[in-house]
Amino acid sequence: MSVRETMALLARGTDEIIKQEELESKLKSGRKLRIKAGFDPTAPDLHVGHTVLINKMRQFQMLGHEVIFLIGDFTGMIGDPTGKNITRKPLTREQVKENARTYQEQIFKILDPEKTTVEFNSNWMGELSSHDMIRLAAQYNVARMLERDDFNKRFKSGQSIAIHEFMYPLVQGYDSVALKADVELGGTDQKFNLLVGRHLQNAHGQEPQVVITMPLLEGLDGVQKMSKSLDNYIGIDESANDIFGKVMSISDDLMWRYFDLLSFKSNETIAQFKKDVEDGKNPRDIKFELALEIVERFHNAEQAQQALAQFKAQFQKGAIPDDIEEMTLTTEDGGLGIAHILKNAGLCSSTSDAIRMVKQGAVKVDGEKIADPKQVFETGMAGVFQVGKRKFKRITLN
Repeated sequence: MSVRETMALLARGTDEIIKQEELESKLKSGRKLRIKAGFDPTAPDLHVGHTVLINKMRQFQMLGHEVIFLIGDFTGMIGDPTGKNITRKPLTREQVKENARTYQEQIFKILDPEKTTVEFNSNWMGELSSHDMIRLAAQYNVARMLERDDFNKRFKSGQSIAIHEFMYPLVQGYDSVALKADVELGGTDQKFNLLVGRHLQNAHGQEPQVVITMPLLEGLDGVQKMSKSLDNYIGIDESANDIFGKVMSISDDLMWRYFDLLSFKSNETIAQFKKDVEDGKNPRDIKFELALEIVERFHNAEQAQQALAQFKAQFQKGAIPDDIEEMTLTTEDGGLGIAHILKNAGLCSSTSDAIRMVKQGAVKVDGEKIADPKQVFETGMAGVFQVGKRKFKRITLN
C-alpha cells in the first residue's frame, strides 16, 4: 500500500490524529513503528465496544508494525480518574492479576499472538525510586492538570481530588517513554493522558508519539455508548447465534458505523457495499456480511455460517429456536393475563411495556400473533411466548 492508502485506512473511524503530518512522516521512513495501547484491567471481560482500539492495533499489525498491548497493572492500582466525579477505589493486586490473565485470553481473538508484545507497566514503574517519582512529578504542573475536564469540574464544585490521581496521567505518559512509542491509541476520553505522553517524551529527548483517538462505540440502541450496565452490548464471549442476532438487530444507519470501527474489510469494499444499497440492494444482506465477519472473529467460519442459517430459519421463515429457556408461572383465579405473563417471565420490563408490545403486534404465542392486550391464558396452558424477534420463553402456567 502507498502511504496515502495506508493513511486512509488508519484514519478510518478515528476521531482525531495528532499530528497527521507526523504520522505520514513516520510511515514514509519505512521503519517498523512501535504502536502502543494501554488497558487497565478493571473488568474481567470485554464487549465489542472495547475492541475498537484493538481493531485499530490489528490494522497496524497487518501493515507490518510492532504492536504493544500494555496492561496497566500498576496504574490499575491507582484507579483511572477519567470521567469520574469521585476518587476511584483502586484494585487489589490479586484483582489486577486475575483480570489481566482474562484480558490476554480475549485479545488474541483479534491480535496475532506471534506479532504482539504484551507488557505490564509495573515492570518499569515498580523499579522507580521515590526520587525518580518526584522527578517525574516535577515534569508537569498543577495548572495543566486542572485543565483536564474531569479534574476541572471536581475542583470548581469543591469535590475531592486526591494527590495520587494526578499521578495517573504522568504514569500513563511515562509508559510511552519507557516503551519509546511511535504511536499511542486511546479513546476520546483519554486524549489528555495521551498528550501527556507526548510532553514527557519530548522532555526525555524522544521524538513525540503520534496520538490517535478512537470514538466510543454506540450500543445496539444507537444512542448510548455500548455498556453492559445498559444492556446494549455484544459480548465477545457470547454464543455465535447471540452475536449474529445482536448485530442484525442494529439499525441500517448504525451498520456503517460498525463497519468503520469493527470491520477489517477494505475501504473499497465498504464503499462498494454502500453503492450496492444505493442501487437498491437490501441493507439486510450487507448486514449479513458484517455479522458473519464478527462471529467468525470470535468463533470460527463454520459457526458463523451456522448462525446465519439459524437466523434465516428463525426470523425469515418464522421458525422457533430449540434452545429456549423454560419456566413455570403460578396463576391466580385459574388464569393469568398476557401482560402479567410477559412481565413475570422477564420478556417485558413492566405490564405497561407488555401492553404496548401487544398493541404493536410484537407478541406471539406458539407463532400466533396476540392482538388483545387483555387476553387471559388458563392454568395448565404451556407454550412458547415471543416478544419481538429475539426474546423467547417456554412457559407453563400452573
